[in-house]
Amino acid sequence: MAMQNIGAGNSDDAFYRYKMPRMLTKIEGRGNGIKTNVVNMVDIAKALARPPSYTTKYFGCELGAQSKFDEKTGVALVNGAHDTAKLAGLLENFIKKFVQCYGCGNPETDVLITKTQMIQLKCAACGFVSDVDMRDKLTTFIIKNPPEQKKGGKDKKAMRRAEKERLKEGEAADEELKKLKLKKKDASKASSSKKKTVLPVEDRRSPSGSQADDNDAEEEEEDDDDDVQWATDTSLEAAQKRIQEQLSAVTADMVTLTTAEAEKEKPKPAAKKVVAANGSAATAVNGPETKSPTVTENGKSANGVGAHEQLVEKIQGNLKGCSVGQLKSFLASLNGGSSPQVVMNALIDALFGGVDKGFSKEVTKKKNYLAAATHDNEGSQILLLQAIGAFCEKSGPDVVKEVALVLKTLYDEDVLEEEYIVQWFNEGIGASKNSQMWKNVKPFIVWLQSAESESE
Repeated sequence: MAMQNIGAGNSDDAFYRYKMPRMLTKIEGRGNGIKTNVVNMVDIAKALARPPSYTTKYFGCELGAQSKFDEKTGVALVNGAHDTAKLAGLLENFIKKFVQCYGCGNPETDVLITKTQMIQLKCAACGFVSDVDMRDKLTTFIIKNPPEQKKGGKDKKAMRRAEKERLKEGEAADEELKKLKLKKKDASKASSSKKKTVLPVEDRRSPSGSQADDNDAEEEEEDDDDDVQWATDTSLEAAQKRIQEQLSAVTADMVTLTTAEAEKEKPKPAAKKVVAANGSAATAVNGPETKSPTVTENGKSANGVGAHEQLVEKIQGNLKGCSVGQLKSFLASLNGGSSPQVVMNALIDALFGGVDKGFSKEVTKKKNYLAAATHDNEGSQILLLQAIGAFCEKSGPDVVKEVALVLKTLYDEDVLEEEYIVQWFNEGIGASKNSQMWKNVKPFIVWLQSAESESE
């Protein structure tokens, strides 16, 4: 099939990479039923990345004739007898209006339909967004029959997650490979002092040092590992040294075992009877086991007010030198004595207490801790959102200003999911519905719900 460059301005460019088939037409019928069949309309539309119904409809609009494209058979018909050159000229106008970028002239564009029912062309080469003239008759047909949309935001986010996981696995594999190489180097250095080369019984080289002898020498150097045998020092001093090391190891095990048995046999401290102020007796043991305070939803415990502060201090003490995995298990242990919401509120206060300006930067730095607190538990995302809302309510206006940026950061880092953020906003959980925080969050929620895949 004969090919030509897309666009009349590129027809003389022998190296232009965007091609389309030359138009082939066929006159069918006679009299009032005469029609023009564009035989290769499907191939032309595929090269232009546009539905074939668009080009067929454009011919009908420009010629003032009825046109029809059959999706099942792929036949494009235009009423009347029309020359191939005339239809090719109309196709060129279609390319200028609905295919080529208005900025760089590249035909690699996508059709976008905005919320205001305007048609735009987004160029994949330069990124320019062209506004199509809406006075053209074909624009009405395009709006009623929009092109197939590409993958949405959720699919893109899933692809980003898969890409992140793939990169992490690749980095881990690289680290393992580096460790193996280092181990091999260390082992080769350590074993170099213990290697014993076995010399041949007879020197088979010729006195003249011929080329064959040199080749044999090179092969011996390359296959050095095959000519080396491992040897063990069998001298009397080496044997005594090995015996002494074995005896030392056995003695150390015996001492450790004796110490452990002594610890088991140590008597437990006797219980003392303590009389309370009301006269009731209570039993206490020397060195009682300390437990985390049991905190209720209002921040009070059996000991009274201040239990929330005690829980915050305890979390802060464990955050120092604590890994992400250790933090997860530590928070799980706290859930036994306090409700999950109270623990989450205490974690937010422990991480960001005293922060005024730069709240979003602190969240970015400590995102791994928040990810650990919500890992493998989708319900904990609502708890985290409630804790953030409560923290903003009792913090200054500078913190409230950055709440939308904080949510955007946690959303991009896959700590929070879209559905839970929207649910939290719609139900107004964790803060007064009339507060300034909700007004600041609303633009982000609107973007989250209505953003198209291209704008994301």
